Amino acid sequence: MLGFAYAFSQGGLLTEMAEANPDLVVVTQDLGPLSPFAERFPQRYFDVGISEANLIGVAAGLAHAGKLPFVVAMAPFVSMRSFEQIRNSCGYNGCNVKIIAPCSGLEGGHWGATHHAVEDLGLLRMIPGMTVLCPGDPAEAARAVAAAAAIDGPVYIRFGYVQPIEGYGEEFQVGRAVLLREGSDVVLIATGASVTQAIAAHDLLKQAGVSARVLNMHTIKPIDREAIEAAATEVGRVVTVEEHFVNGGLGGAVAEIMAELGSGRLVRLGLQDEFVMEIAAYPDILELVGLDPGSIAAAARSLLG
Repeated sequence: MLGFAYAFSQGGLLTEMAEANPDLVVVTQDLGPLSPFAERFPQRYFDVGISEANLIGVAAGLAHAGKLPFVVAMAPFVSMRSFEQIRNSCGYNGCNVKIIAPCSGLEGGHWGATHHAVEDLGLLRMIPGMTVLCPGDPAEAARAVAAAAAIDGPVYIRFGYVQPIEGYGEEFQVGRAVLLREGSDVVLIATGASVTQAIAAHDLLKQAGVSARVLNMHTIKPIDREAIEAAATEVGRVVTVEEHFVNGGLGGAVAEIMAELGSGRLVRLGLQDEFVMEIAAYPDILELVGLDPGSIAAAARSLLG
């Protein structure tokens, strides 16, 4: 469970940040202590148990009191069970609450469909004033957390089954996609755990003589409209890749921009309006829903006719 591992590793990062900021606090929902934060700052660590709506309420209250609360809670539950509280307490009031959400996408597939977080991007990006981050690399996840602390307002940081991207150390700029591979035939726009899958698909396409541009869209809101418009006008063939329903998430956001632009063709890869009910290992689920490198490459080739 890489998402969990990275979430808990933030205990060290948050501890460093808390050393410099006495207002930083951590609120969790029965995920166990985030050592070393809980050990270093026991009076600034709050575990409210499995009560996600209360979790957000407590965090919002701390924000109103002048604190900088970081919430750490499983993505499928904090985004769904406490959506009203996120909207009302954080959105309406612009509360400075930062939500770190591990176990996103299909990472929890071995626990069953209830542990999938495949609606969260659509839900959270609809809230005015909400920043939605979805890093695609472990080190980038740490940079996203640091960037979130500097944003004035609520932030949702989605942690999935991200794996290291070799040689990747780009500065994290909110709202700016990162060009990972050059290409002129098709553009693969991926987010979160799907970024490494898109890179692998790029390599497969290269072997077949297809030049694929790869973009890491680590910010879902505010999204990099300029990069999307460039993909649509310069290349014209775009494939979005995400562990999320194609409606509402990255694919939906890109479709909206391309429709307004009136240029380019788009294939959206993700969940196609159907729940994944099978219980299987993570790599098997990716193949089942067509988010493995081979399926991504095939979708790209379909746009080339």
